[in-house]
Amino acid sequence: MASTSSFDVTTGVDMMEVNNAVEQATKEIQQRYDFKGMKVEIALDEKEKKITLAAPDEYKLAAVWDVLQSKMVKRKVPLKNLTPGKAESAAGSSLRQVVELQQGLTTEMCREVVKVLKEAKLKKVQSAIQGDAVRISSASKDDLQGAMALLRGHDFGVEIKFENFRTN
Repeated sequence: MASTSSFDVTTGVDMMEVNNAVEQATKEIQQRYDFKGMKVEIALDEKEKKITLAAPDEYKLAAVWDVLQSKMVKRKVPLKNLTPGKAESAAGSSLRQVVELQQGLTTEMCREVVKVLKEAKLKKVQSAIQGDAVRISSASKDDLQGAMALLRGHDFGVEIKFENFRTN
């Protein structure tokens, strides 16, 4: 019987790197002259997978967001997986913005991955949605590499990862 190979398509960010980027951004903001004496903060909630930015006005909030993004890039955290919310009023005439971290594919993204593979009509490739990931399997490793190349070329709105490579 022929062996089958498979891999999972998923997305996510390394929370340790996000934590380090938030700490670096906080240090930079504390040292910057244009933020002296202002209530500016960046708070990471690892359980909720959210980062909260707070600043006195829109200009400062945008500057904090830029600093955070630059630290994320240096730490190789994909910016596509950060979804900034709208800036909203907070206590003391300040602004707050919540940035959501995308961990795992949503149901719609999983369906889109399966749809892209079906439209490509890869004959020997099967795909199955498994929670927040899509398992792709085939008897031919070449077909799996073709599926990877196809998925890399498509924009899903987040950075996709290929994990859990197996041969049965």
